[in-house]
Amino acid sequence: MILLGLADSAPFISAPPGSTDVFVIVLSAHHHESWAYYAFMATVGEVLGGYLAYRLAEKGGQQTLEKKMGKPRAGKTYRQFEKRGWMTVFTGAILPPPFPFSYVVMAAGVMQYPSNKFLSALTAGRSVRFFAIAYLGRIYGRQMISFFSRHYRQSLYVLITLAVMAGIGALIYFKWYRPKAPREGCRACPSEHQ
Repeated sequence: MILLGLADSAPFISAPPGSTDVFVIVLSAHHHESWAYYAFMATVGEVLGGYLAYRLAEKGGQQTLEKKMGKPRAGKTYRQFEKRGWMTVFTGAILPPPFPFSYVVMAAGVMQYPSNKFLSALTAGRSVRFFAIAYLGRIYGRQMISFFSRHYRQSLYVLITLAVMAGIGALIYFKWYRPKAPREGCRACPSEHQ
């Protein structure tokens, strides 16, 4: 669980989004008495991975973040941190995929948000998320697993359809609707005339 949590949060390793949540649910469903242990281990792994990403972004992740998000969205994230830094990290740590939490972690590093506040918010948010998921997995996990095993084929078709729709949506957004950053040295750019 620690290695999976680390892979889920670290910037250079990519685990499938939500994989930690799925493993916490499955393990808690099969081993009721250890649900808190699985939640704790998932939290430890996610916090270690998040702190690693935070430290890397602190040392020069501004260009990477702005390239991934676009300057307008990155600027909005920076302003959010200036107003409510702790709550931004805490809320982002609770939200499940597809929320892009890695952007929040990188923004915290770029803004050089105090590491003790960052770690406390990250630990609190991930703890709430994984302990809630593990507890629900302990109570309802077997019913969920038996439902998906009975309706395996239909569930697979639904997941494939959702994945294809998400891929098409992302392609449309990045190809046609994503705001383009102005090129340096552009004479027609309004920012250079002001």
